[in-house]
Amino acid sequence: MIFNAFERMVALRYLRARREEGFVSVIAGFSLAGIALGVATLIIVMSVMNGFRAELLQRILGLNGHLGVYELTNRPMTDFDKIAGKIAKVDGVVRVIPTVEGQVLVSANSVAAGVIVRGVRPGDIRAREIIADNIRAGSLENFKGRSSVIVGSRFARKFGVRPGDTVRLVSPQSNATAFGSVPRSKRYKIAAVFEVGMFEYDSSFVFMPLEAAQIYFRSKNAVTNIEVFLENPDQVPNTRAEILRAAGEALRIVDWQQANASFFNAIEVERNVMFLILTLIILVAAFNIISGMIMMVKDKGRDIAILRTMGASRGMVMRVFLLAGASVGVIGTAIGFGLGVAFAGNIETIRQWLQGLTGTELFAAEIYFLSQLPSVVETSDVVSVVAMSLGLSFLAVLYPAWRAARLDPVEALRYE
Repeated sequence: MIFNAFERMVALRYLRARREEGFVSVIAGFSLAGIALGVATLIIVMSVMNGFRAELLQRILGLNGHLGVYELTNRPMTDFDKIAGKIAKVDGVVRVIPTVEGQVLVSANSVAAGVIVRGVRPGDIRAREIIADNIRAGSLENFKGRSSVIVGSRFARKFGVRPGDTVRLVSPQSNATAFGSVPRSKRYKIAAVFEVGMFEYDSSFVFMPLEAAQIYFRSKNAVTNIEVFLENPDQVPNTRAEILRAAGEALRIVDWQQANASFFNAIEVERNVMFLILTLIILVAAFNIISGMIMMVKDKGRDIAILRTMGASRGMVMRVFLLAGASVGVIGTAIGFGLGVAFAGNIETIRQWLQGLTGTELFAAEIYFLSQLPSVVETSDVVSVVAMSLGLSFLAVLYPAWRAARLDPVEALRYE
């Protein structure tokens, strides 16, 4: 729809309030602010939810395999190197890591807590970038032998330990002695401290050399599972069948989608619900535009009648009010777009500034899993938000503009 200079001039004039009310009418101002706030909030929330999913996915899949291969009976795998060699030859598989995993009680400096212990070969832990590239203290060169472990940064702070200190691991498996069953325990020396940025892993995961874990958990020459890393995590369904064929044995495979299905489904549901709730802000602003435009049509009845008697067509009058109302939506959407993208792109910096200003922790890792506030601005999300805002704004002005065009100039001048 093309607007001529006269229509633009009249529309702009109608957006101006009376002198005593300021430059822009109060209702138009509130409508503009509502749309800008709604668009900005939607972009920020959608970006944060995208960031949450991306960061969690990166950390979960970085520390855990894309596929876990187990015995059907959940017994330890004794021929794991043979099976791992066959799996490594499957197209799309980039790394195969035999693992011994178990839960234990850790105690140090009068502090005790349950943790998950994973036994892996030193070469495999060095090849896992999320660990090797995030060592905060100590060195992976000391991760060897039968008495060394590496722990997370929050684990180290909670227990008050650092590289070179020792921690005691107490296993639920017991030793039979002359005095009865006694829990098995052993001291291990901390070789290094890692930090992957996810609270659960940094606080409750302990890695030890595979041989040491086999001895500690009484899994001599056996592992609990084999972790498989793929080039593309989304190719899990196809690769699963190929792995079973290549292994040639009855195995049970659990992929990352199965292991974390409820978690990522919850994030997706929350994201969709937040989108619907925050859309109401824009919808309320659109209703404000409708009410404001209807009041404007009523207030400008005499002006419309004069325009009609001077030769203005109904289409011209309709375009004037369409332009006046749509301008509020377009300007509000543009302001919201700019604010939303700018805020989402610098949200971690803003969080740090607010924390320093208020002296409070605004994003506790214990609650939100991550130590930093993530944000990923998806172009498709921004486009959908902007399109929805503009669409609601244009729809909101159709009825008032149609009503203005249908106004009878004779009736309007008669009652003035």
